[in-house]
Amino acid sequence: MARVSGKADYERQLLKLGQAIRAERKAQGLSQEALADEAGIDRSHMGKIERGERNVSLLNVIRIAEALQSRASHLLAAADL
Repeated sequence: MARVSGKADYERQLLKLGQAIRAERKAQGLSQEALADEAGIDRSHMGKIERGERNVSLLNVIRIAEALQSRASHLLAAADL
């Protein structure tokens, strides 16, 4: 995992994770609302996660992964984190 050296780097990492989540969601043909419901996360918060606007907790990464019938490690690897 690359060391995050500043706010801009940190924000890029959040965006990469959000993009990985969005790509997996779309690959499965799920709406953002359906994924949010399945993961137990508010839909607006899910949108912010996908856009890299929110710091996502490890617990929520696990919830999202389970809702996608995947593993958190898969999402993190897809984001190259």
